[in-house]
Amino acid sequence: MSTPNGFPQHSGACVTRSMEGGAVQDLHAKKAGKAAKKEAGGNGVLTFEDPPSVGTSLNETLKLLPAELKANMKIKSITPRPPRKPRLERAASLDEKSWRKWRRFRTSQESLTDPNETSSSNGSLQEASLSPPIRGRASHQCCQPNSLHSSPDPSEDGPVGKSRGGTSELGKRASEISSAFGGLLRGKAFAGGKPRLSQIMPARPLPPVELSAASHTLRTANRIDWDHADYRHHSQPKFGRVSSSLSDTRLHGNGMGCDSCSTDSMKSTFSLLTPIRSKDVRSRSYLEGSLLASGALLGAEELSRYFPDRNVGIFVATWNMQGQKELPVNLDDFLLPTDPDYAQDMYVIGVQEGCPDRREWEIRLQETLGPHYVMLYSAAHGVLYMSVFIRRDLIWFCSEVEYATVTTRIVSQIKTKGALGICFTFFGTSFLFITSHFTSGDSKVNERKLDYNKTIQALTLPKNVPDTNPYRSCSSDVTTRFDEVFWFGDFNFRLNKDRETVDSILNQNPETDISKLLAYDQLTSEMSRGSIFKGFQEADIHFRPSYKFDIGKDSYDTTSKQRTPSYTDRVVYRSRYKDDIHAVKYSSCPVIRTSDHRPVFALFRVKVRPGRDNIPLAAGQFDRELYLIGIKRRITRELQKRQEQKDQKSSSICSIS
Repeated sequence: MSTPNGFPQHSGACVTRSMEGGAVQDLHAKKAGKAAKKEAGGNGVLTFEDPPSVGTSLNETLKLLPAELKANMKIKSITPRPPRKPRLERAASLDEKSWRKWRRFRTSQESLTDPNETSSSNGSLQEASLSPPIRGRASHQCCQPNSLHSSPDPSEDGPVGKSRGGTSELGKRASEISSAFGGLLRGKAFAGGKPRLSQIMPARPLPPVELSAASHTLRTANRIDWDHADYRHHSQPKFGRVSSSLSDTRLHGNGMGCDSCSTDSMKSTFSLLTPIRSKDVRSRSYLEGSLLASGALLGAEELSRYFPDRNVGIFVATWNMQGQKELPVNLDDFLLPTDPDYAQDMYVIGVQEGCPDRREWEIRLQETLGPHYVMLYSAAHGVLYMSVFIRRDLIWFCSEVEYATVTTRIVSQIKTKGALGICFTFFGTSFLFITSHFTSGDSKVNERKLDYNKTIQALTLPKNVPDTNPYRSCSSDVTTRFDEVFWFGDFNFRLNKDRETVDSILNQNPETDISKLLAYDQLTSEMSRGSIFKGFQEADIHFRPSYKFDIGKDSYDTTSKQRTPSYTDRVVYRSRYKDDIHAVKYSSCPVIRTSDHRPVFALFRVKVRPGRDNIPLAAGQFDRELYLIGIKRRITRELQKRQEQKDQKSSSICSIS
């Protein structure tokens, strides 16, 4: 009950009790001040005209009741004068709520005589020492707000709500509770008029702050080696994860942890690297892997750790360099386009009519991609080059890399036309990358189809790496023996239209609808008929023809030959499983003008499946020499740039008049 100002209302007497069946003996009325008089109507409600004196205890107050008082006795309260310190009463009302909550959820029968057992469920009253009841203050303390509720607590009574100890026990308990709250309100727990709450300690130690990582899916620190399934048998449920960090409960095994230390503190005694047991090092070969069905290096557990959505990003590019010695100054726009926010996991670059210095080209690629990537493999067939770069963290999940070549022009001494294929398995998904240079000429469509047929029949891949699904393979078509196939290169298919018509379409608007040009494209027509690239797809083309440009300019061929602009450089793909490959971007790089061809690239999201360690692994091999040279070049270039900026700021211009 509250007063209009929001503070709890005091009651002169705070006891209301239901009596049944002879549980209350006759009480002799004694006059102390003014006696209590019975209200009219005989409803058993008494009103004290004056509150009991301070020196009168609650038991003596109860003795004032007449002997003829029957069951269902109630004591009606009256309102005393307002409290002097409303802030203290307001704070006490908060603890009264906690007191009721503690009484409601307490199931065991505990004696209230021991002050040490009287506590709050939220720990806010732990500092308050509850003194034993003082008889001389019982009646005054009973007048504090809501010190004893008007109805008994169900946990204190029997099934029918009977009193256990009668009126004497009731008075004793009420006196003790009133004494406890009286002490609190007088300042024992709220000294200085402010609530003193005890510190709330967490149930378990707080987790340490994690070290930042470049990518959530590629964080490898503080992870147990899941290669051996017996780790899970040693895990104990009581060592639950403290947080969603990279810690793992599997560290708590025999000899790996103790009950008194947490996962994080125990692992910090090792290092940030993955702890590996000695017997695991003895039993496992990183060249052949292990044959465990669960917990394999290429299994589902490890795959989900690096790729939770089981999709890998792949960059595929083709460029006919026209044999130029000069390389572009900057390859960032080519390899690292600004449209996607993140770099890809793999970079595969195929070159036709490559530059004379192949090693210099690979160094430039490494320099551009930076220290996060390593060259997994590189192969050449004449002037056909292919380089495969992969994120440094992922080299452990690749099989041995194999390659094969096909020559389509036997007469030529220099192998300018043909195909080069590289294949490997990543986790449980097999990949095949083919770069080709088909026969040139506007009207030589049949020759180009022959080049295609010879390539799929003559490429002898795979060699040692097993086929992931031999039942869906065909001996006469190499592209059926792999899960994901990417074929890119200078296919030399042209537009069946004269130069004037093509120029008129291109000059209509910079944002020209390319579909008008594709209606004359030879490759699109042949693929729709099924005569070439059977089962392959190509992403939608929204860029201008990549051939033929004047070197160093953005204009198409202005020589006397007036070659028709065409989409000679293409990227096509196929998959054993539907919707495994999703094309994200398909475009060209118009800023590189060192050749009469513009580089063409495509970004893909490819689904990867888990595998088994029954394949020969690459064991983390990569071209270390190339890596070091590329990184040194990158550092040197950065230092030179900073020096140039510094010199430019410190330079001054002097004018002579």
